[in-house]
Order: sequence, then structure tokens, then C-alpha cells
Amino acid sequence: MDNFIQEKSFRFALRIVNLCKYIQSEQKEFIMTKQLLRCGTSIGANVAESEHAQSRADFSSKLNIALKEAAETDYWLRLLYAANFLNQKEFQSVYEDCKEIEKLLAAIVKTTKK
Repeated sequence: MDNFIQEKSFRFALRIVNLCKYIQSEQKEFIMTKQLLRCGTSIGANVAESEHAQSRADFSSKLNIALKEAAETDYWLRLLYAANFLNQKEFQSVYEDCKEIEKLLAAIVKTTKK
């Protein structure tokens, strides 16, 4: 993968898969982790789909969806942390990645609108 956001969102999705597996096996939490798994992996899927967009509007739409999924991922990470399913160290690392992806996507979306 030579696209930075595509590579970053793929690596992030993998982190989310592993984090959800860990929480499910260690803490037996399945509801919130299912939500986190869905939106956390959807970011990269939408970024990948944007690579083959039919138009500039389609490209922008896919990245807007990815940005919304990143915002939802942000929410579930914060909730899992607040509910003590993640400790400070576990949360901080993955949360920083999520915020970075959100910022990158927001910048791309903003640039695309011009």
C-alpha cells in the first residue's frame, strides 16, 4: 500500500481487531466491543473503497463516511475506558491513533471540497 491514510487505517483496523479479541477474552465484554469492531474496521474499508470512487463526489462521500466511523470509534474507545474495560496505557495508545486518523480524514475531506 502506497497510500498513507489507507495504510494507517488498515493498521488501525488490525489494532482494533486485536483489542476487541483481548477485551472479549479477558473481560467477557461483547456488546461494546462488537460496536467498536464494526466502526473501527469500517474506517479502513471506506478509505479503501474511496480509492476506486466513480467521481470526486463519490470519493468525498466515502471519506466522509470514514470520518464519521472514526468519530464513532472515538466514542466507543472513550466509553470502554470510562467503564474500566481499558486501562490508561491501553486506551491512550489506541486513542491517539484514532485521533490522528480523524485529523487526517478531516483534512482530506476539507481539501476535497475545494
